[in-house]
Amino acid sequence: MRSYRRHRLLVPVLLCALAALAARPTAAHKEPGSGTGSGTGTGGLSAEVVRLYEEAAVATQQYEAGREEAEEQRAEAQRAETLLDAQRRHIAALHEDLGRIARAQYRGSGGLPVAAHMILADSPEGLMRGQHAFSQADLAVNNAISKNRRAEARLAADEARAADRWQALEKRNIQLAGLKADIEHKLETARSQLQGQADAAVSAGACRGAVRLDQPETGFTEGEWVAPVETYELSASYGSGGNRWLNRHTGQDFAVPIGTPVRAVGAGRVVKVSCGGAFGMEIVLKHAGGYYTQYAHLASLAVDHGEHVSPGQWIGQSGTTGNSTGPHLHFEARVTPESGSAVNPVSWLAARGVSL
Repeated sequence: MRSYRRHRLLVPVLLCALAALAARPTAAHKEPGSGTGSGTGTGGLSAEVVRLYEEAAVATQQYEAGREEAEEQRAEAQRAETLLDAQRRHIAALHEDLGRIARAQYRGSGGLPVAAHMILADSPEGLMRGQHAFSQADLAVNNAISKNRRAEARLAADEARAADRWQALEKRNIQLAGLKADIEHKLETARSQLQGQADAAVSAGACRGAVRLDQPETGFTEGEWVAPVETYELSASYGSGGNRWLNRHTGQDFAVPIGTPVRAVGAGRVVKVSCGGAFGMEIVLKHAGGYYTQYAHLASLAVDHGEHVSPGQWIGQSGTTGNSTGPHLHFEARVTPESGSAVNPVSWLAARGVSL
């Protein structure tokens, strides 16, 4: 898969922002005749698909960022668990040290406690030695006990922090997954409605006219060339065989969901807009140098015949109208505006600096 993104999105993944986005109402469908273009009834739906398309992209990026952070937190929790295991082993070693000290006291006193030896000392020197030995043993025992208690406190704190991290992680991932699923469900519904309207137009053999979409700021220059869609997977290639075509496949197919914005690959003029036939809803552009490009199986049109377009301008939305087995964009490069004059579109774009 190859992806062309217009913007880098910052993803803070704040819970309040997620809640606001999830609660955001779906744009109401415009009534017939209320669109800004010459088409009727499809303006609001086309714009809604584009909006949801962008929101789905944002939600997916948020979800993927959440997954990456989840992996980082999981690794951190695993490191904490390793530390906890080491601390447990250390505490066990401290208990063993206490036992060794006690045993050493017993052996060093001939089987009698150090305090008893001090009482039975027969000289001041013996008393001092006994007192010193007792003080050293007592200090070692107290130090070991204090160290043991500090280690246990650190262990409890680490366990609490690890539990908090996992709880927060689980809560956030659930919210991210829910947000993503909600937007994708709305998008799927809108796409289905858009395709239904497109199929009706193709069956009638009459395009409803251009549905004007808010154009993104592409930043492309007049002489620049781009891929016809931003994010895609290549499917049927130029010249491939199959029972779906009379001879060989005449274009390059881009597997994209219904409603994906379709872009003019370069500056040109719209010389054909039609509905019906094998290509369903289609657009043909004329470019400098005598070449033409075709965009077929669309679900909506965003330009009218005779318009001039710029590189990267949205000219329609992908669909599965006409002789199509699934959602995709059929793209051709031609030497005439009509079928039968196609050249390899991948090589044609590559010669203009676009690598698919």
